[in-house]
Amino acid sequence: MRWLLGVMAILFGIATLVEGGHVLFGGPEARAQAGAVVPFVLMFNFGAGFAYIVSGLATLDGRVWTLWVARAVAIATLVVFAAFGVHVLTGGAYETRTLLAIVIRSVFWVAQALLLPRLFEGARRE
Repeated sequence: MRWLLGVMAILFGIATLVEGGHVLFGGPEARAQAGAVVPFVLMFNFGAGFAYIVSGLATLDGRVWTLWVARAVAIATLVVFAAFGVHVLTGGAYETRTLLAIVIRSVFWVAQALLLPRLFEGARRE
C-alpha cells in the first residue's frame, strides 16, 4: 500500500508540473488553449506539484514526516478550493476542468492524509 500511495503521489506531481508548466511557460498559444485560467489556482497547483513528488518519494522511503507534507497539502488544497468557490460565486471566469481538477486533488490529498498515518503506525524512521 505504501508503494502504491507513493507512486501515485509522484505521478500526480509529475502530471501537475507538466500541465501547469505548459500553461505557465508555454507562451500565449498555450495560455489561449487553456481558456479561462484562474491564476491563483494555477500557481498553487504548479507549486504543489513539487510537494506531491517530495511526499511520494518520502512515502516510498518510509519517512514519517511525509504525514505532515500530506496534511499540509490537503489543508492548503482545501483552502484554495474554498477561494476558488468564492471566485466562482462572485462571477469569476473559470473552466469546468478546473473545478474537476480541484475536486480530484482535494479527494486525493485528504485520502493521503488519512491513509498514510495507518501505514506508519509504530514507525520511528525520521
